[in-house]
Order: sequence, then structure tokens, then C-alpha cells
Amino acid sequence: MDDKNISQAVISRLPRYLRYLGELKDSNIERISSQELSELMNVTASQIRQDFNNFGGFGQQGYGYKVNYLYDEIAKILGLNKTHHLIIVGAGNLGQALANYMNFERRGFHFTGIFDSNEKLYGKKIRDMYVQPMEELEHFVKENDIDIAVLTIPKGAAVKIAEQLVSYGVKAYWNFAHIDLKVPKDIVVENVHLSDSLMRLTYTITRNESEKEN
Repeated sequence: MDDKNISQAVISRLPRYLRYLGELKDSNIERISSQELSELMNVTASQIRQDFNNFGGFGQQGYGYKVNYLYDEIAKILGLNKTHHLIIVGAGNLGQALANYMNFERRGFHFTGIFDSNEKLYGKKIRDMYVQPMEELEHFVKENDIDIAVLTIPKGAAVKIAEQLVSYGVKAYWNFAHIDLKVPKDIVVENVHLSDSLMRLTYTITRNESEKEN
């Protein structure tokens, strides 16, 4: 399998497949066909088969897919077969909400530290972590083998903090700051611009309203 030949559209659908398969597992469903999965997910059966064929297929003609096996294989593709250690930089409302979201741990994402520049937040307990000052960031990162940094800070601070974290050895970023980070090619960034998502929603609303008028 050559990951470079797999489109971003296929990769973007994998977490959704995993979510639905997880629900099937919880319901003790052992087997599902591409057609049945299609009806659940509103994705064509042909698209599902094409997506899975990028990674070897997973199913058997006339039998379908073993739910547990397919779930485990997609989890491996997504790197969820191991624990990832994360820190949060920015202990405001969004940072605290992410830290308190229990479902991340089920997927192997373990928050180990949370940091902020606001002295009023120092020592505040968020789940099993205490907010630490930014001055402790370098030591903490190097002592705890951090895989991913979650940035929930204003865009004015994000670039500088990202540069520092790169120098500390952090290779991946989940960036909620309203700016696209410019980092070395070996650094992975997933930018999450919440307003962009909301604007895509309003675009669809506007388009649907226009179609009704016409």
C-alpha cells in the first residue's frame, strides 16, 4: 500500500467508518455488508468498497465484513493501535472542554499536561491535570515524550509557541488557533478553524434556500 496514492477524501472518511463500526460493535453486530453499511452511512456501497480496496479490501464476496476485524484494521490505519500523549496549550474554555472530553481516551489519546500564560489559572485542576505556567513547557515536553500539541490559543501567540514546541521535538499539532501554521515539512499539522466549518454550513443553508426560491 502506497499512502501517497490515497486521496485525502478517502482518508477523511476513515474516522467516520470507525465511528459507525464502533457503534455496530457496541450493538454486538458481528457482520455487515457494504450495502447495509451504505444505508447506515449514506455513502454508496460502491464508494465503500473502493475506499476499503485502497487498503486491501477487508471483506469477502458474498459474506461482507467482519465488524470487529474491520474496526481493528481501520484503527490501525489511523494509528489508534497505540497511545498518543498530548498536551494542551491554552487553558481557556475550549482547552478545558477538550481536556474534559472522555471519548479521546477511548481512542488512545491521553492528555498529560495543560499550560497557560494566565497566572490566575495556575494550579486549577482540570480532570487529573493542573494548569501549569508556560515556563514549565519545555521541561515537561522533554520529560514526557509528547506526541501531539493541541493549540487553543490566540493566533498572535500560536506561531511563536509552535516554533518553540518544534524546537522541543514535538512533531504533530492539532491547531485551533485562527491561523495556518508554517512549519518544517516533517511536522504534521491539522488546522481546525471552527468559523470555516460554520461558514460551510451557512453556505449550504443559503444554497438550499436559493434552490427553493427557484
